[in-house]
Amino acid sequence: MSLAPVRLTAEEYREVADLARRQFGLELGEGKREMVASRLAKQMRELNFPTFREYRAHVANDRTGEALTALIDALTTNHTNFFREPAHFDFLRQTIVPEFASRGPLRVWCAASSTGEEPYSIALTLREAMGTEARAKIVATDISTRVLAIAERGMYRAERFGGEPDPWLKRYLQRGQGQAEGWYRMRPEVRAMIEFSRLNLIERLPDLGRFAAIFCRNVMIYFSRETQELVVRQLTECLEPGGYLLVGHSESLTGVRHSLEPVRPAVYRKPGRRT
Repeated sequence: MSLAPVRLTAEEYREVADLARRQFGLELGEGKREMVASRLAKQMRELNFPTFREYRAHVANDRTGEALTALIDALTTNHTNFFREPAHFDFLRQTIVPEFASRGPLRVWCAASSTGEEPYSIALTLREAMGTEARAKIVATDISTRVLAIAERGMYRAERFGGEPDPWLKRYLQRGQGQAEGWYRMRPEVRAMIEFSRLNLIERLPDLGRFAAIFCRNVMIYFSRETQELVVRQLTECLEPGGYLLVGHSESLTGVRHSLEPVRPAVYRKPGRRT
């Protein structure tokens, strides 16, 4: 069946925007109506719903939550790559590891892991900095079960590494053969460093323990100021005294109420010392 282009009325767009804000803290301005309509049209074609009303009823009646997750997947951009914003990985290696590695297992939380490139970049940085016997654990969370499934597999095409991976990186990769030619998979010892799970940052967080560092990059740009303050407050509670919060370089906590100390662009520190 051929489906006509989706055109959202002002009321329908407000309904989508209200849902995104209420469930995920996602802010959709009026200027994004065409983008939202285009992305929802793809969802509707895949599910064979000819009208927005039928698609919206499907989302509302799905008790598994999968349809709602697919909706938010459609509205957000899961763009990432290995060692994105490399200054943060230099800071992890040069500052965070020396400060925390000798005090016990070093715990890092990647709070918006997407398809896994960021938590694996953290794991590889820690192995290079701390050696193969690195006492480190990474908790990687995302709101999307779809991207988490990709991340857990740890398989990526060569172009995700910018083409042929560097020699040092190949030590941590298994090269695909046959039907998997052109793919690489993270070795088991790297995958074992990371625990993946679904989490919505705007909900009350479970007890995740305390972390030396939290990477929460390029996600708060989607939030209102009020939601940003909620998220930063919850992240701060999860940091060890002296621990670091790293946000995207296109983000800033300027104007956001928080108790953190600025260290350098996109890096903040929780006051105090770990005992």
